[in-house]
Amino acid sequence: MGSALSYFLGTAEAAAAEGPPSGNFAGVTAFHSSNRWQLHFNSAKDSPQLMVIDFAATWCGPCKFMEPVIQNLASKYTDVQFVKLDVDELPEVAQEYMVQGMPTFVLVKRGKEVDRVMGADQNDLERKVLKHRSSE
Repeated sequence: MGSALSYFLGTAEAAAAEGPPSGNFAGVTAFHSSNRWQLHFNSAKDSPQLMVIDFAATWCGPCKFMEPVIQNLASKYTDVQFVKLDVDELPEVAQEYMVQGMPTFVLVKRGKEVDRVMGADQNDLERKVLKHRSSE
């Protein structure tokens, strides 16, 4: 339905009509619409705030293992945005970021990728979050 709304109403209006992103669990925001995701990403492009994009899938065991880890990091580092995207719901976004396995965590600042973690390596993820969260 989102693509039909986009066609008739335009991106911003269609995203508004689709409602808010579903799911904000312990500081992790899940996006299920390309339009919503694009609006959010565009609004964050000029921000020096670190954004961690969690590319996952419902059928992915390591992704499920990392869910509480991500929620814990989001609670611990409230100055960092944590976003969850399902690769099956938003395959074009996963393709744009060249996601080849799950989970993949892409760290973005000012709209540019600054680092990434492939796989369920919670120590590496936290280390990279700490590295990039405060640096300009």
